[in-house]
Amino acid sequence: MNKPLWGIDLGGTKIEGVIITSLEDPRPILRHRIDTEGAQGYDHIVNQLVSLVRAMEKKTDLKAESIGIGTPGVLDPVLHTMKNSNSTALNGRPLKKDLEEKLGIPIELANDANCFALAETTWGVVKQECPEAKMVFGIIMGTGVGGGIVINGKIWNGHHGIAGEWGHNFLDESGGQCYCGKIGCVEKILAGPSLQRYYSSLTNTVITLKEIAQRHQQGFDTAATETMQRLHYFFGKAVSAVINILDPDVIIIGGGVGNIDSVYTEGMDSLREFIFNNRVDVRILKPLLGDSAGVFGAAALVR
Repeated sequence: MNKPLWGIDLGGTKIEGVIITSLEDPRPILRHRIDTEGAQGYDHIVNQLVSLVRAMEKKTDLKAESIGIGTPGVLDPVLHTMKNSNSTALNGRPLKKDLEEKLGIPIELANDANCFALAETTWGVVKQECPEAKMVFGIIMGTGVGGGIVINGKIWNGHHGIAGEWGHNFLDESGGQCYCGKIGCVEKILAGPSLQRYYSSLTNTVITLKEIAQRHQQGFDTAATETMQRLHYFFGKAVSAVINILDPDVIIIGGGVGNIDSVYTEGMDSLREFIFNNRVDVRILKPLLGDSAGVFGAAALVR
């Protein structure tokens, strides 16, 4: 008998849990959210995760036997502590060990971008449109830029646990200083806030990326057009490096920047200029699962 799958998406402001009926039937038995309250520190975050699990058990009369958790940052495969998390209270802490001790069950951790890629491969757009795909690269372009790699239905973490982290490859010095300590990272150019800051540098006006894209389409705002051209140009340049190295069968784009339609047209034109090939055959798709991808992908970690 297939047992329910438990997953948790640990975010900076919210923690969401889900219990899925089975791998073959991903209907949720329960979805439950609480606040992360990360400002209260690492121990409080751990206790919030435990409280969420206990509440889900109480609501369903089910007992978790293992749980997958999508996290900001990754678990260092050598030190077994968290690193590269923008929720900085997690960095350097043994999150997996602490949760296993408190809950008394096995825990599987993966970066949230990996969970996104795994969910879309297992149940989402890859399953629907490209079920034969063997390598999938999942892109998140939102408040930050991240990525995850799925090979033959399984996450590829890499030797350092950082596989897919293209958001902190060097792209162009114009991006400026990144929180990671480097200059000109992909994230500093293609993330939503980075594009908004670029528009503001041209206009001294602060508006959302959605508004910038609309003004570009309407053709009356030259600064909006310049900002979108920056997005298209550097999208092609950045993604070409991923394709040149991995050559995936499918690329999925999640996050708010991925909702901009011109990424799939003018961004593709730029990609054709930079890729080390005479054409672009890789499918570049929008996700199907929306906000559910992260927590569903976490559940898929324990299948």
